[in-house]
Amino acid sequence: MGLTWPAGRRHARQLSRTEPARGWALVLTSAAFFMVALDALVVITALPAIHHDLGGSMSTLEWTVNAYTLSFAAGIITAAAIGDRLGRRRVYVAGLLLFTAASAACALAPSAGTLIAARAVQGIGAAIVTPLSLTILTAAWPAQRRGAIVGIWGGIAGLAVAAGPLVGGAVVQGLNWHWIFWVNVPIGLAAAVGSVVKLSESRGPATRLDIPGVVLVTAAAGGILWGLVRGGETGWGTGEVIAALTLGAAALAAFAVWERRAPEPMLPGRLLRIRAFTAANATGFLQSAALFSAAFLAAQYFQLGLGFSPLGAGLRFLPWTATPVVIAPLAGRLTDRLGPRPLMLAGLLLQAAGFAWIALIATAAVPYTELILPFVIAGVGISMVLPATPTAALSAVPPMDMGKASGVNNTLQRFGGVFGVAVVTAVFSATGHLGAPDQVAAGFRPALAVAAALSVLGAATALAVTRRRPAPAQPPASTQSAAQHPAEPLSLAR
Repeated sequence: MGLTWPAGRRHARQLSRTEPARGWALVLTSAAFFMVALDALVVITALPAIHHDLGGSMSTLEWTVNAYTLSFAAGIITAAAIGDRLGRRRVYVAGLLLFTAASAACALAPSAGTLIAARAVQGIGAAIVTPLSLTILTAAWPAQRRGAIVGIWGGIAGLAVAAGPLVGGAVVQGLNWHWIFWVNVPIGLAAAVGSVVKLSESRGPATRLDIPGVVLVTAAAGGILWGLVRGGETGWGTGEVIAALTLGAAALAAFAVWERRAPEPMLPGRLLRIRAFTAANATGFLQSAALFSAAFLAAQYFQLGLGFSPLGAGLRFLPWTATPVVIAPLAGRLTDRLGPRPLMLAGLLLQAAGFAWIALIATAAVPYTELILPFVIAGVGISMVLPATPTAALSAVPPMDMGKASGVNNTLQRFGGVFGVAVVTAVFSATGHLGAPDQVAAGFRPALAVAAALSVLGAATALAVTRRRPAPAQPPASTQSAAQHPAEPLSLAR
């Protein structure tokens, strides 16, 4: 039965209010997500300058990246749960302010240790902003448009990936490395004020916080990663490395035991029994490991191996990192039509092919023009995967588990990035060093081959992802619907 005339007018007024609200939600959450995603990569072209200014070894450079990503990964699920309890907008704004303050601390850091500590606090702020920004955003849109929204989000992530090395290089060359952190301050403050004024408050179901789970999984990741980092420098048989790896393995085992007993586990066993969900998250872990490790390596190779300036290195990332801006939104729409598995499989194989090609030809004297095509191939590949993987993970679970599943997906992708950087750094340290261009190239080639192998493993796990179920239609989001259907964040490949 059609709407009566007064009802039709009320419906039209409701739509006229809904569209601007959706627009503000998209603009504000996109700006915040772009900022935190940018900071995952903006530092990489500044690493040689930071190394020159503050000193430190290859592992010190690595921890300026990994401290951010590790605390980012560890805090995502807890931050989402706190937002459900205390109010998503309120906690989201608090995360923005924490991230902004930590950015200022990074800019003022007098030593490498202080910088690493401030980066860890930055990561906590990012862990708050990422899941809640996407919960706020996707709650404003109907479920049947999820693939398209995720595609837009993938494009934003891709823009951050593209801009990160370029912005970092330009700022370092034009000013100094401190300013790659100062630029966050006005953006963060503006996003916080705009969010208070324009975004509505919502809450989710009040669940218990799995604090022991967070502590155990962070200890497991920290121990294993410390062992991987130090093993390449001090030797795999040293007491320090053996103790770190043992501690990490013990904490991981304790985490698995605890999650079976926890009243509200951060990783529910029922989700792990869903094959498509488990496979999608394994793929996300491996895709992030490959992408972040390759980006970390390429920044050193461009500057210390091929001799480009920070800005020159950032510009030379573009054939690789700019492709998600165009391809990821298209891939999001294709995911709605074809399902995520074809895009995940083809995309990761393309990324593997691009990385393997570069690993075969990279020397201290190779012309940059010979690297462009393989970088484009790798970029097209990861652009196909960015929107498909989180869509696969979220579509595999019932609506009531979507919020929990989104936190798991984001967390594993972040841990994947940390794991990948640690592994390739160990390979680099075993085969080369930063002292001379030919030694940088000697370490870069086998380490990038490892990134290619991680991509192939990700493609293999993607084979177990089944076609997603059609999402049921739902009315425009309200506070109540947002609470009933917590929406997913999409992480960067990141």
